[in-house]
Amino acid sequence: MPRGPVNHEQVDAALEALTRPGRLREAETRVAEMAPQLQVILLEALKDGGWLEAHESQVRQAAGASEEPDRAAAIRMLLAEETRMGMLVGVAVGWELGRELDGRTDTLNTTDEGA
Repeated sequence: MPRGPVNHEQVDAALEALTRPGRLREAETRVAEMAPQLQVILLEALKDGGWLEAHESQVRQAAGASEEPDRAAAIRMLLAEETRMGMLVGVAVGWELGRELDGRTDTLNTTDEGA
């Protein structure tokens, strides 16, 4: 059943609920079962966004650093950025998957209007 716009307080309350111990176990199980399909979608989204080309350039740059501390720092930064991008795209995919399954076609409204 479609729902109306979401405000900041609702998002904050939902995020708070997600931090409760054990709250994500069922979701983790479902994601593990769907991992192959989700990996394909994630890779396509990263590719479409041009991230993979930039990533390859960063890998070459990190590997080519002449000093070990510089190389290690560049690799750490690259891994952190890769993690952030994967998480952001993963959240976007999950959000849109939820909307598809819920039959929602409206856009998310994160303003406080109507709160």
